[in-house]
Amino acid sequence: MEKLGKKKLDMQKLLAPAALVILYIVFSIFGNNFLSLDMVKNILESSYYIGFMAFGVTFIIITGGIDLSLGTVMMCAALLGGYVFKQGWPLILAIALTLFVGIAFGFVNGVLIAKLKLPPFIATLGTQMMSMGFGSIITKVQSQTWPTATAEVGGWFKKVFIRAELFGIKGFPVGAFWLIGFFIIAALILHKTKFGRYVYAIGSNRTTALYSGVPVQRVRIICYAMTGLISGLSAILYASWMGSIRWDIATGYELEAISMVVLGGISTAGGKGNFPGTVISIFTIGLLKYGLGLINVNSQTILMIIGAILILVVMLPNIRDSIAARRAVEAQRQKSV
Repeated sequence: MEKLGKKKLDMQKLLAPAALVILYIVFSIFGNNFLSLDMVKNILESSYYIGFMAFGVTFIIITGGIDLSLGTVMMCAALLGGYVFKQGWPLILAIALTLFVGIAFGFVNGVLIAKLKLPPFIATLGTQMMSMGFGSIITKVQSQTWPTATAEVGGWFKKVFIRAELFGIKGFPVGAFWLIGFFIIAALILHKTKFGRYVYAIGSNRTTALYSGVPVQRVRIICYAMTGLISGLSAILYASWMGSIRWDIATGYELEAISMVVLGGISTAGGKGNFPGTVISIFTIGLLKYGLGLINVNSQTILMIIGAILILVVMLPNIRDSIAARRAVEAQRQKSV
């Protein structure tokens, strides 16, 4: 049974790399100007903010939780940051507020779930609606703008977070450094620290972890607060990429982030998975979105396809288990005969 379990997990880990290779081949054949430097830059830039959210929710899903407020918290943080910048706040303070808004909503999620024992689905669904409403009310349902690359005040914003001239390349995607740097930090926390071991222990069996001395409530609150912080950072990256923020931009972003995590081999039951799989799936979803855009598939259809992929990936282990169980029953019947 143990060998079978390892085999299943390995097969799930292969989903993202296999999908990445298949998509690359298909879009190379059918997409126009697919194999280009601009393609790489576009995929990277469109993956930054979703990729950061996927890193954050990885911790939560490994603990056996979920966070449906990722996208709207990101939107709310970006709106409020842009709003105070427009009111004359220094850009640094606007960025700090953006991060604070993310942490605040994440902390509220953690307290509702770990302390008050609300189901993660209900708690984060509530904060999803709260964050959307809060951002819309403060900004009066108006779009908010962040500095452009040519702005007199804050012109460095885009150069620091999204693109700049580096290594003789104009428009170099410096956001990749942020993504890689954060991946290294998050992977070290998850795989090389006591906190990371606590995260896996809680996801494997929360009751056993509690009786083993794991501070379950504190770890869960930290995971949600950390995910909120990452949503704030995602807001900054999104704002540096788009420049203008609307109150309704975040619809479906949490779905994409969760899809990346699940496609990367993180078990929705908790206790299993790792960051390398999440990284591969980030670029797989990014490649899928970019490639479908090249063949003129609209954004609503792309969202539908990503949702279907999420359902399929979650269903595959169940289908495999069902087939294995039937074969075992059939083998037992043949032995008894």
